[in-house]
Amino acid sequence: MTSMTIVKSSVTPELMAFQASTEDQAEVQELILKTARWLHSKGSTQWGRLLKGKDDHNLGGAIARGEVVIFRASEDHSLAGAVILQQQPSAWDRKLWGLDETDSEGGTSVYLHRLVVDRDSTGKGLGRELMQWIGQGIHFTGKDRIRLDCIAGNDKLSEFYRQCGYTYIGETNGYNIFEKMLTEM
Repeated sequence: MTSMTIVKSSVTPELMAFQASTEDQAEVQELILKTARWLHSKGSTQWGRLLKGKDDHNLGGAIARGEVVIFRASEDHSLAGAVILQQQPSAWDRKLWGLDETDSEGGTSVYLHRLVVDRDSTGKGLGRELMQWIGQGIHFTGKDRIRLDCIAGNDKLSEFYRQCGYTYIGETNGYNIFEKMLTEM
C-alpha cells in the first residue's frame, strides 16, 4: 500500500485534492485519454500508446495502491485534474533512471506520471498550482525526491518542469528526466 498522506486537501479555495478510488477510475481514464488526444492533435507522440489502448502506468493498479490524486472543483465537484504518484519505480522508471531491482535510491523516490488538467481549465496556471501542491500538500513517508520525465523534444513541457523547480538530470532513450528534492519544495 501507499506511504502517501494528503496533509492539505485544499489546493486553492476553488480546488480540493482527494485520493482517487475505484469509482473515479473511468472518469480519470477519460481525462487522461482526452489529454492524449489533444497532444496527438498538436503533433506530439507523448502518451501515444494510450490511444492504442496501452496503459504503461497501470491506472487501475495505481488507484488500488492509493497512488492517484484527483483534483475536483469545490463548487460543482467536477474533475479538474489528476496525477499518479508512484511509490516504487515501474519497469519504465527503472529503465529511464538506470535502476536495477536492488537499487536502494529508487526506493526513496516518488515517480510522477500522467499529470493532467482538464482542457477546459488550461491556461489559468492550474498545472503550476498542482505541481506546487504536490510538494506541499502531500507527505510521502520515506521519500526524499520526486522524479518525472517527458519526451526530449517537448521543450515547452521541459521548460515548465524547470520553472516548477525541477532539475534537468539528462536525456535517456529519447526522454528528458527531471528530479526535485522534497526538502527543497
